[in-house]
Amino acid sequence: MVVTQLNLEFRFQGKKLRGFSCELTRSPLGILPETFSTTACQVALPILLSGLGVVAAGLVMNAVQHWPVFVEVKDLLTLVPPLVGLKGNLEMTLASRLSTAANTGQIDDPRERRRVISSNLALVQVQATVVGLLAAVAALLLGTVSREELDLAKAALLCASSAVTAFLAALALGLLMVCIVVGARRLGVNPDNIATPIAASLGDLITLSILAWVSSFLYQHRDTWYLTLLACAGLVALTPLWVVIARQSPPVVKVLKCGWVPIVLAMVISSVGGLILSITASKQQYRGMAVFTPVMCGVGGNLVAIQTSRASTFLHIWSTPGVLPPQMRTFWPNPCSTFCTSETNSMSARVLLSLVVPGHLIFFYIICLVEGQSLTNSKTFVVLYLLAGLNQVTVLLYLAEVMVRLAWHQALDPDSHCIPYLTGLGDLLGTGLLALCFSLDWLLRSGVELGGLSAPTSGPP
Repeated sequence: MVVTQLNLEFRFQGKKLRGFSCELTRSPLGILPETFSTTACQVALPILLSGLGVVAAGLVMNAVQHWPVFVEVKDLLTLVPPLVGLKGNLEMTLASRLSTAANTGQIDDPRERRRVISSNLALVQVQATVVGLLAAVAALLLGTVSREELDLAKAALLCASSAVTAFLAALALGLLMVCIVVGARRLGVNPDNIATPIAASLGDLITLSILAWVSSFLYQHRDTWYLTLLACAGLVALTPLWVVIARQSPPVVKVLKCGWVPIVLAMVISSVGGLILSITASKQQYRGMAVFTPVMCGVGGNLVAIQTSRASTFLHIWSTPGVLPPQMRTFWPNPCSTFCTSETNSMSARVLLSLVVPGHLIFFYIICLVEGQSLTNSKTFVVLYLLAGLNQVTVLLYLAEVMVRLAWHQALDPDSHCIPYLTGLGDLLGTGLLALCFSLDWLLRSGVELGGLSAPTSGPP
């Protein structure tokens, strides 16, 4: 499909036409060049909505961490980042694949659209079931290493909670992604700009809510010992059905066979972030860690997923797998070229980076309004928090540029092989930097308090 845009500008003096100019833009693959303002307008609202979603998820996390099941089963907190990270590993990857398919015209035909959508949804269900169980195993191993204890009943509850949460969240968010991408295509909006942040806007909240509800339900019925085994067995039994449906599409078959390493490694990386959260959340100097972690991790993951999706679409349109365009031949580009040139990917990186500080300020203000005096809101912490968010996104955007080039050079689809790694790294960086912010703020406040106590004794007797 060829898209043609004609801009006419008429110049009048009084009522007389004195001249005119015209600008003709043609795109053979249905995509028109985007300006800084166009990209910013399309991205800003979805990012704001996604931020409100992660703020709501943080508030939910701050509340449910005191529920009996989270107090008794400590590893549930370790499970939060990898399960929430499924949004990046699965749903954002799904949104990116569907956006690329939409921008390249693959879903314009109704029959082809049904095949692409059904096979991609089935693939996500297979991945969710497997990764949900693996995330529980990773949480158990990390918990055993840190506490040297293993309760089989709690382990079964953890595995069932993780698998059921991953399955239900993937189903709900997958259907939502299909509606958004198809609707955006029909409205003439670039799905790359809106699909991934909208997936994130509800992803964290839906995943945490389902995890809290499922784990509490299983905890209340913990005397019914076969319930957790039945839940896990039922989900595993459905896996062959999803595999059969997924095999309708050759690109999906390739992901089904070769796309496991990124999502499994991303889950392991996110689990390390979950261990940091589990260790710090209950300590006084880290008060507020639970409510800010989803926000810090979510914002970074959302922004880097948009950049990766756009870069992947650019390569799918203007190049072939294994061959990089001339302007992207360097695997390790100069960081300045990632943010300071006139290229399309550099322009979008500047747009996304410019949204970090105002976005975090809005989300921080909302959290402080809801939580009140229970959280630290000192100027020092706010500055540290904003610097952490800015550093996290800067590192992720640069790594996205590098990883997309490396993946494309190896004839791998960046949609499936880069986003999981980047969102996993976003979780680890976000949790680690946030813990560092709390530690530095606590040390600085302690030093000021000690200085204030010693000041009166330093004068003459």
